[in-house]
Amino acid sequence: MTGSKRKLRTGWTTGACATAAAKSAGHALTSGTFLDPVDITLPRGERPAFALAVSDRGDGFARAGIKKDAGDDPDVTHGALIIAEVRRAPAGTGIRLFGGEGVGTVTKPGLPIAPGEPAINPVPRQMIAGALREVADRANEAADFDVVISIPGGAELAEKTWNPRLGIVGGLSILGTTGIVRPFSCSAWIASIQRGIDVARASHLDHIAGATGATSEAAVKALYDLPEIALIDMGDFAGGMLKYLKRHPVPHLTIAGGVAKMTKLAQGALDLHSGRSTIDFARLGRLANDLGLNGEAVAGANTALQAHEIAGPALTAAIAEQARRTALDLLSGAPVEVETIIVDRAGTIVGRAGP
Repeated sequence: MTGSKRKLRTGWTTGACATAAAKSAGHALTSGTFLDPVDITLPRGERPAFALAVSDRGDGFARAGIKKDAGDDPDVTHGALIIAEVRRAPAGTGIRLFGGEGVGTVTKPGLPIAPGEPAINPVPRQMIAGALREVADRANEAADFDVVISIPGGAELAEKTWNPRLGIVGGLSILGTTGIVRPFSCSAWIASIQRGIDVARASHLDHIAGATGATSEAAVKALYDLPEIALIDMGDFAGGMLKYLKRHPVPHLTIAGGVAKMTKLAQGALDLHSGRSTIDFARLGRLANDLGLNGEAVAGANTALQAHEIAGPALTAAIAEQARRTALDLLSGAPVEVETIIVDRAGTIVGRAGP
């Protein structure tokens, strides 16, 4: 052991896997042989190669499958089989994409794909079309293909994702803007937050709630009886949510979280992860002193929850108000009314500020 951290391994998006599968199947359809391994060009010019997990040919079709490798990212689709079935289409049709088993269908406005369409995002659509045009050019024929993308078991996996809340029913989405999954990337989560806000706005909701976790989300849902699409799984990314709302406002915002994460927000942190921000207990003690509470005991607390237990609801209410001020400062005049709610581990509201 040297003590150095192992570099985390990158992986591939569902969009990259679908593209590789479609290219290999298209080659088998036009030239008689599957490409294995099959290389593709990613949006930024990289040329990864993928080994086939499935290859099958029949009357008028070819089918290929890639097993998704998400690298060291805890991706729910890691190990999923992404299958593309390619058939020739009538002359002049071009490349048409369809969702098969385990690929969801968009049902709500606000996403980059129109309602009624399979949940295959724009960049993967472009990648698949580009790969099949490459295959058609090699075979000296027109790029007229019907392509069905499927993910066996995708409907069950989708229940562990944002898809049901975003109105994507029946399965997973084919995603990716770069083709590469970067382990523990903040960007994927923030992108999901943004799509959640887009769907809420397109559905003309005037109140959404961003929560740090399931307990705080349940407390807000019980308080307001908000629909699922109004509930934004903010996680630790308060800043990501607020920055997007500044450009794409919703009239009313509730931010809910536990004592520790909301204390970080109150102290100006916009990423609330325990590895990326910490509580300044000396500052918390000064706030308690200003309220006429036992600031010395609060400053010596080991956790924010302990500080709350020492000082009581007056301190927690002040934390909620300061967290609200942090949010309003970042929104910088955007037409968004902000409320903050602090919950304890049992889901009881212990602090609240704002309209």
